[in-house]
Amino acid sequence: MTMTAGRETLVDGEFPFTQADFRHIASALHSHAGIALHEGKAALVYSRLAKRLRTLGLSNFAEYIALVESPQGKEERQAMTAALTTNVTRFYREPHHFDHLRDVVMPQLAARARAGGRVRLWSAACSNGQEPYSMALTVLEKLPEANDLDVRILATDIDPNMVAEGKEGIYSDDLLAPVPASGRRHFNPVAGRPGYSQASDALRRLVVFNELNLIGKWPMKGTFDVIFCRNVVIYFDDATQEMIWSRFAPIMNPGGALYIGHSERVSGPSAGAFKTCGLTTYQRVEGVA
Repeated sequence: MTMTAGRETLVDGEFPFTQADFRHIASALHSHAGIALHEGKAALVYSRLAKRLRTLGLSNFAEYIALVESPQGKEERQAMTAALTTNVTRFYREPHHFDHLRDVVMPQLAARARAGGRVRLWSAACSNGQEPYSMALTVLEKLPEANDLDVRILATDIDPNMVAEGKEGIYSDDLLAPVPASGRRHFNPVAGRPGYSQASDALRRLVVFNELNLIGKWPMKGTFDVIFCRNVVIYFDDATQEMIWSRFAPIMNPGGALYIGHSERVSGPSAGAFKTCGLTTYQRVEGVA
């Protein structure tokens, strides 16, 4: 490390990157997306954002910080967030959640839907769509006529690029490998793109994709029977994690299922609104705020 103008330089490279630069970027990311960065991530932050500086034709991080902190910097704040987050996902990731959804939750929801009731599921950090399509395949396994009933899956993500990929629903054969044969019939080969398949119209109709910042305003008016929010809050500080759980509780139906990441735990004042019913699987408790 060297010193630049009295400030410790964290990364020596094309663009000097100081502690002050890191603090400004970490603050902007926390304010925009709730994500907490520690200084040990300095090299990663530099490598990913240096590409943004080159793309934008900026000469230093001070100029970049001025942009993302300005009223005109909304698009770049989104680009910065996309650059600094890692979209690790796959079909049927943590398969025990989908087993629980299929075997424990869906029989009751299928009966309700067939009786004319409303059923709603939410993938709260959907990445490029592999999670919500896994949810949809699980729903269709127990309720093949779901598209003809009042059943929908909301899929949201902070990254508009991921939302766009999810809407398109095109995946390589390698990514589709975890999908069982019964589910593969819901994917059709893409003309002119050997080795790629697209989610069928029926599968895509079941899932509604939208951009959403989990620490921003939630426009949804109804309640949910199932929420998947996995491997997301680990990037938040404790206060932000507790805030997310407290916002989930009132929009979940009693008995609803909440699925979270393998290293996450529901915590804070709203912990009493959920009871454990499996590995990183929670049930919304009736009558508890």
